[in-house]
Amino acid sequence: MSETAREKSAVRSTPVVLAIAGCSGSGKTTLAAELARTLNGSHFHFDNYYRDLSHLPLADRAAQNFDDPNLIESPLLISHVAALAKGEPIERPLYDFTTYIRNPHQTETFRPAPFILVEGLFALYYPQLLPLYQLRIYVDTPDNLCFERRLTRDTQERGRTHDSVRLQYEATVRPASIAFVRPSAVHADLTVDGSGALDWKVERVLAEMRTRGLLSPHSPHSQPA
Repeated sequence: MSETAREKSAVRSTPVVLAIAGCSGSGKTTLAAELARTLNGSHFHFDNYYRDLSHLPLADRAAQNFDDPNLIESPLLISHVAALAKGEPIERPLYDFTTYIRNPHQTETFRPAPFILVEGLFALYYPQLLPLYQLRIYVDTPDNLCFERRLTRDTQERGRTHDSVRLQYEATVRPASIAFVRPSAVHADLTVDGSGALDWKVERVLAEMRTRGLLSPHSPHSQPA
């Protein structure tokens, strides 16, 4: 195989990596999951990369601010996204949010798909990640809607009280969003309205991918519906 042919082959085999960032409750996880389904891609979220807190008593672990980027083991996260961007599989850590401990003896193999949706509060926060993305998306959602969604999730799915959710939101979630997440929107190539319909947001992303040549001409999603 000629050098040119090898280069073209390498380009074709390299995944398209998209970043999806937004505040807690913005709808970024729902968008990433739907895009992964639509594109037959992989949804890669940051939750596995929280630091192991086994050295702390359980009450102290639960009191940590999980909306602060310092609780993410960013060197490992960045190295894993870089490997995926080159088409290499990784051994992703497993994290137990009931105990706030990373399983020290077990990982899961994560293999890159043709499209990788990197999603998290801090997907656009770490400078080292930005060059790895072919498209950077920020989901912009009003604070009141973010809170309503988080309130519904935490009371219905996690058994928390209305007052405890509001207290946490006002004490740590919203301040962290203002300090770290919302400023990272300046790095986005595309901003979508988090209060809009999901199918509209998906089409906005697909349209931008078409514009940038990130969808194959033979892809069923390469032409507008």
